Amino acid sequence: MKNKWIKGIRGYVRVRIEGAYPERFLNRCIEHHILIWGIKRVGEERIVCYMELDDIPKIRPLLRVSHCKVSFTERRGVPFFLRKMVNRLGFVTGLTSFLIIMFILSNMVWNIEIKGASPQVEHELRQIVFEMGIKRGTFQFNLPSVEHIQRDVTERVAGATWVGVRQKGTTFEFEVVEQKLPEKAESLSPRHLVAKKKAIIHDIFVEHGQAQVKPNDFVEKGDLLVSGFIGKEGKIRIVPAEATVYGEIWYKSNVTIPLESIFTTLTGEKKTKHYLSFADFDLPIWGFGEHSYQEYETFEQKKPFQLLKWSIPVHYKRIKIQETSKYKRNYSDEEAIQAAQEMALYELNQQLPVNAEVIGEKVLHEAVENGKVKLKIHYQVIEDITSEQPIIQGD
Repeated sequence: MKNKWIKGIRGYVRVRIEGAYPERFLNRCIEHHILIWGIKRVGEERIVCYMELDDIPKIRPLLRVSHCKVSFTERRGVPFFLRKMVNRLGFVTGLTSFLIIMFILSNMVWNIEIKGASPQVEHELRQIVFEMGIKRGTFQFNLPSVEHIQRDVTERVAGATWVGVRQKGTTFEFEVVEQKLPEKAESLSPRHLVAKKKAIIHDIFVEHGQAQVKPNDFVEKGDLLVSGFIGKEGKIRIVPAEATVYGEIWYKSNVTIPLESIFTTLTGEKKTKHYLSFADFDLPIWGFGEHSYQEYETFEQKKPFQLLKWSIPVHYKRIKIQETSKYKRNYSDEEAIQAAQEMALYELNQQLPVNAEVIGEKVLHEAVENGKVKLKIHYQVIEDITSEQPIIQGD
């Protein structure tokens, strides 16, 4: 199989040898190491065989010695194919230009479809995808991956719960699921409101029900805040208690931060390599040479090429190599304490409800041990402390 491919690349011909003794010509060819194959006798003075194109000039002296003459009945291989293409240069140029233009147009964005969105959300989504570079005439391999686009637009479109992204040929399809806030249903179940945490009452606003506490009262978890029983004795009604009760809660945070830390950052220096990828083989097309970075991070992006609506088994592959640098950061004791306080406050805010407010902060314990700063911090937080407790018949 390998020899067949080599012969096809070099080119070969089918030779008809005519003479009184054509075998003498074949013997001379073998003596001069001229490769012949497919030998077949088609008459008493006629033999046909195959011979490589490069050996044709070598047979002239052999023909004179053997008193034979040859004629070429077939021409096969790449050289003859290229000669035909040159003779039909206009047709080949037109066909090649057509395929190149079709290939280029198949790998560009020509349409953006948005489904399931209201006009307001659709306008917002079109602006966001335009900022991301997704617009008509953009090459697809310059765009982020579909997964990256979906994640970004879902986070940035305020009126959408979920945005699905799909690429179909030269079209990007966006399917939007908008946020539908349900109407607040009236609670028909009778209930009390009780404290879900130990706190000091800071403020209370009752819509329905009867308050059982007042500001500055101390409550334990489970204590009754607002009763669902209203009215005077003998005319008591049961209602679903509704109220907002803010209480002062206490939190403690233990945080440790080293005085010496090593960080890795990008220096801004980068090298980008571009490849055409066929299966597991990568053909470099730009960005040759090796980088000189001692420390670096590698980011790879791979996109298939399109031809009309089909993906062809060729990919555009881009590898971005970014230089990194490690540096040592040293804190003074005061800087480390401040950084630890900021870290503790950030972690606290991550676990607090949205409407909570930190009103006080006090460092209870501070120590520097083994190259680390250790803090114990006390926080005063105002937050809603109400929790529902159903009223069971017979209470």
